[in-house]
Amino acid sequence: MRQSPVAGAGLALALLSAVTFATSGTFARSLINAGWSAESVVIARVGLAALVLATPALLVMRGRWPVLRRNLASIGVFGVLGVSVAQVCFFNAVRYLPVGVALLLEYLGIILVVGWTWLVQGQRPRRLTVAGSVAALAGLVFVLDLTGAGRLDPIGVLWGLGAAVGLAGYFVLAGRVDSALPSVVMASGGMAVGAAVLLALGLVGALPLRASFGTVQFGGQEMSWVVPIAGLVLVAAVVAYLAGIAATRVLGARMASFVGLTEVMFAVLIAWLVLGELPTVVQLFGGALIVAGVALVRIDELRAPALPEQPKAAEPALT
Repeated sequence: MRQSPVAGAGLALALLSAVTFATSGTFARSLINAGWSAESVVIARVGLAALVLATPALLVMRGRWPVLRRNLASIGVFGVLGVSVAQVCFFNAVRYLPVGVALLLEYLGIILVVGWTWLVQGQRPRRLTVAGSVAALAGLVFVLDLTGAGRLDPIGVLWGLGAAVGLAGYFVLAGRVDSALPSVVMASGGMAVGAAVLLALGLVGALPLRASFGTVQFGGQEMSWVVPIAGLVLVAAVVAYLAGIAATRVLGARMASFVGLTEVMFAVLIAWLVLGELPTVVQLFGGALIVAGVALVRIDELRAPALPEQPKAAEPALT
């Protein structure tokens, strides 16, 4: 059966979202190497992206302010856990680990969601989900490569696992938000809250806020710090998120999230081309197991009985 033009456009948008999200670690690495703290990178990325998305968010909310008011608490928690925690942990992991490895660790958050729904909500996973979870955990062992030359910094691994917790929180919280709340409002509001919380903690000395405004090394070239900041905001946040929203509306929540798994592959490729980073053969094998395991979980979701769509639950993670 031929794929419809609309479905083809949806697939293209989902892939665009995955590619642009995958650039975040590479852009951030150049800033962190230049002296920026991970927290400052996150504040710049999500704070400026929230401002860019504020106009479309305000436009879609005309006449729907009660919806926003009843979801303020959810947006706040989402901004702290799903945005701040996930991104701060991921960018700190990038300080110690290759970008691709850090993202693989973060994507274990999808497996954590399986455990959450089982232990807290009593939804026992089916066999395919269990098989996918076991494959992903086995892949984690190979990615860590505890005895090989590719041994990872344990501090970076802990940050990566913290990012996995943040990503799990993203999916759990996003799935509980009122479906009447537009996705762009959820994105803009969550990022604004995340940036404000991190900035407040930084101003009172609870978090390190460091930034340098000279030149940075990116892709082997020396350039202004504005370039990676613009990339993080416009490419890895605004374009990535809006493309993901559009893809979700065309393909549906489950299929769009499944296509979003290609972000891991794109992140490894971009880090290799721009930073010269490439995991060891053992770590690549482990990464393949993690991606395969997460894919099995997603396939199991696609096979599940149809439920009312919750578009915001499956929009791309803010990594």
